[in-house]
Amino acid sequence: MTKSELIDRLAARFPQLVAKDADFAVKMILDAMAAALSRGDRIEIRGFGSFALNYRPPRIGRNPKSGEKVQVPEKHVPHFKAGKELRERVDLSH
Repeated sequence: MTKSELIDRLAARFPQLVAKDADFAVKMILDAMAAALSRGDRIEIRGFGSFALNYRPPRIGRNPKSGEKVQVPEKHVPHFKAGKELRERVDLSH
């Protein structure tokens, strides 16, 4: 599902919401989540899952095209862990 599909579904499910308001709401939620992660905070949405940052230390990598060794710097990457309810719902649908 894309962001625009989410906005369309939200506007369809709540007729009192104008599409522009649904768009604003989705953008505000995503911006707040991005800001929280950039501050190093953890995000937990009960029944859905949690977002956190994982630290990846610096390492020596390889350029797949040339085989040359490349220094890869340290970084923090977002990580999502599905909640129990989401895992169970996905499991039942398959």
